[in-house]
Amino acid sequence: MNSNIVWHDQHVTKSARVSKGLHKPCILWVTGLSGSGKSTISNAVESALFEIGCRTFLLDGDNVRHGLNKDLGFGEDDRIENIRRIGEVSKLFVDAGLIVLSAFISPFCSDRQIVRDLVEEGEFIEIFIDTPLEVCEARDPKGLYVKARAGEIASFTGISSPYEAPQNPEIHIKTTQCSIDESVGIIIGYLKERGYLNV
Repeated sequence: MNSNIVWHDQHVTKSARVSKGLHKPCILWVTGLSGSGKSTISNAVESALFEIGCRTFLLDGDNVRHGLNKDLGFGEDDRIENIRRIGEVSKLFVDAGLIVLSAFISPFCSDRQIVRDLVEEGEFIEIFIDTPLEVCEARDPKGLYVKARAGEIASFTGISSPYEAPQNPEIHIKTTQCSIDESVGIIIGYLKERGYLNV
């Protein structure tokens, strides 16, 4: 690190920001295969939280690659950097007192652990959207699986690149057994039961 760069303390602290809100800040880290339903469920959860007065922000994998991470490809090193940047941005939102939803395939356990370690205990909630590969492939909303099977996309998670499923996620949603509304209910219920929501 450059020795000429010095951390500047701010007068308005994280605890002061949190005291103004109706909830505790946290990262809802939504992980799963492409086509599993991460973005759909995350959007629905954010809408439900917003309706009850929570301050939220949704970071979506594709959307972030249009701006902040548009310089990154999909090789392993770039995927790791993609998640590192998102982790740092998510931490900023937590420090601002928000509930941030981060919907990313994030295929490697080690990368998700790095983000967990950025924030305080209890501020990282891993949500595994568990959808079988064959279901994701049948949905294929973006036509990516077809291209991956044809060899047109290299390092595609689930086909030519591994997905390391969470071993002990805080929330485990099996989409073959839950509707979108039921999935939202599970996530909101978790937040209420554990004191993240004061509404």
